[in-house]
Amino acid sequence: MSALLSVRGLSVVFDGFTAIDGVDLTVEQGELRFLIGPNGAGKTTLIDVITGLTRPAAGTVRFGEQDLVGRREHEIVRLGVGRTFQTSVVFGELTVAENLDLAASFRRPLWSLARRRRGISEAVAEALATTGLAELAERPARVLSHGQRQWLEIGMLLAQRPRLLLLDEPVAGMSLEERSRTGELLTEIARDHTVIVVEHDMDFLRRYASQVTVLHEGRVLTEGSVAEIRADPRVQEVYLGRARREAKDVVG
Repeated sequence: MSALLSVRGLSVVFDGFTAIDGVDLTVEQGELRFLIGPNGAGKTTLIDVITGLTRPAAGTVRFGEQDLVGRREHEIVRLGVGRTFQTSVVFGELTVAENLDLAASFRRPLWSLARRRRGISEAVAEALATTGLAELAERPARVLSHGQRQWLEIGMLLAQRPRLLLLDEPVAGMSLEERSRTGELLTEIARDHTVIVVEHDMDFLRRYASQVTVLHEGRVLTEGSVAEIRADPRVQEVYLGRARREAKDVVG
């Protein structure tokens, strides 16, 4: 495998506060990487930099042979980087298929967008099949369950034919059954794509992650397999030690 994403010496400062402090990150082609850490660790900020939403104070972000720093968001999308957000971007009054078609439309010439499309494009059909939403293709997105809306958002990324998918807390608010289906979906997608998942659900992490990067206070605390991460005393301190100290403060 070769590195698809390479982040080196990345720093982000907001009004004197250092949100990202010298982060290095390498993600290989075809990898399913989980990115974890406490609130405020810098996970979403890192994703914002990769996708062009935030400009770093220092460092580089390379996607294949392309330097992403300084590029606009739509340019990065066209290079093959797609992301979901913590808030939904689904259009409720459009059908599932129309949402997917709209997401895929950035690759079509502007004049073609005014024409009424007949049938479903190959990209939309593939996204429907992968996400399991084919039977709901003509239903308005507003009737979907929370989990189905999340799968639709992932499908909207797939319809753009990205090489790298960045998913920000994809199982937040899902039922146990929906989390299991999402884990299976991510595993399937990772066969043909590179995927980075920002997640807080540790049970979900244990079931579906292979390689994990832990961020803490804007820095990479450690990286490794799920077993290595769980056994690392620094990770235990970050996730368990804080809880013990807070409980002690309350009792004391």
